[in-house]
Amino acid sequence: MDYSSKLIIIIIIIIFLISSPPFAWLTQAYHFSEYIGVGYRNITFSNVSINPDVEFHFIVSFALDYTNISSMNVYQIPTNGKFKPYWNTNIITPSTVKSIKASHNNVKVALTLGSDTAKDNIAYFHPYSTDSWIENAVISLTKIINQYSFDSIDISYEHFKAGEETFAECIGRVVTLLKDNSVISFASIAPFDADIVQRYYQALWRKYGHVIDYVNFQFYAYNPGIVNVRQFMDYFEVQRNNYNGGKMLMGLSSDQGFNEGLIGDKRFMFDVCETLLIEEKVSGVFIWCAEASMVNGYLFEKQAQEMIANITNSHH
Repeated sequence: MDYSSKLIIIIIIIIFLISSPPFAWLTQAYHFSEYIGVGYRNITFSNVSINPDVEFHFIVSFALDYTNISSMNVYQIPTNGKFKPYWNTNIITPSTVKSIKASHNNVKVALTLGSDTAKDNIAYFHPYSTDSWIENAVISLTKIINQYSFDSIDISYEHFKAGEETFAECIGRVVTLLKDNSVISFASIAPFDADIVQRYYQALWRKYGHVIDYVNFQFYAYNPGIVNVRQFMDYFEVQRNNYNGGKMLMGLSSDQGFNEGLIGDKRFMFDVCETLLIEEKVSGVFIWCAEASMVNGYLFEKQAQEMIANITNSHH
C-alpha cells in the first residue's frame, strides 16, 4: 500500500472518530432510569436531578387497562387492553413531558404498563381474548403515547389471570406493532424474583426477547437471606442467564420498604453496580422511585448518575 493510500485511510478513521457520538466508543452505552408518578403524588420531572453527561430515562408509572374511578372505595374493573393513566395527570402532563425533553436533550420518557395494584385492588393481567386485548392495547396506547410524547413502554405486570403463553403473545405482539408503527423506539420489562412472575416474563423473553431492549430487573426485591457479596453475585448471574442476551439494568430502591438484608446497604449495592458496569455485565442502573427519593434530596440518583458518567468518561 503506497503512502497516499495510507494517508486516505487515516483521514477516514479520524473523520469517523470525530463524527461519532460520545458513547459510540463504548462496547455498550450505559443509561440511568428513574420511575416516577407512583401513588398520585405531586412529584414531577423537574424535582429530580439530571446529570447532563448521562442518558436519562424517566419511566412514568403507571398505565393500566382498568377503569379509573375517583372513589377509592369503588372496585376497579379490567377493561381488556383499554389503557388509562394511573398517575397524577395534573402534575405529569403532555406539556411537562415535552418541556423536560426540550430542556434536557439527554432525556427520554417511557410509560409503564401494569402495576401491583389499581388503587386499592390487585391489578391483574386479565385479557378477555388475545386478539381483542392486543387491538385495544395498540389503539389506546398509541393515543396516550402520542399525546404525551412518550418514547417507550415498560412492562411491569405482577399478577395474572391468564396463561403464560397468552401473556407472552399479548405483550410481545403489542410491542412489535408499536415498534413497527414507529410509535415507540424501544421497550423494557421489569421482572423480579418471584416464581410466578419469572415464569410469565421468561415465557415472554423466549418468544419475543428480540423486540425487548432492556431488562429492568428489580434486584431490590430479593430474599434478604443473601448476606454476602459472593451470594449476591451468584444470584445476579442466575438472573442474567434467565434473560440471556438482554441488556440488563441493575435495580435499586430508595423505598424504605426495601431496606432489609444486604440490599439495605447502599454502599455495597453501589460497589456492586460499579463492578458490573465496568465489566459490562449491566447496561445501566434504575431507581425505584422518585417519590421515595424526595426525602433524601435524590442522593442515590445523583450518586448513580455520577458513577455512570465517570465510567463512561473513563472509556473515552
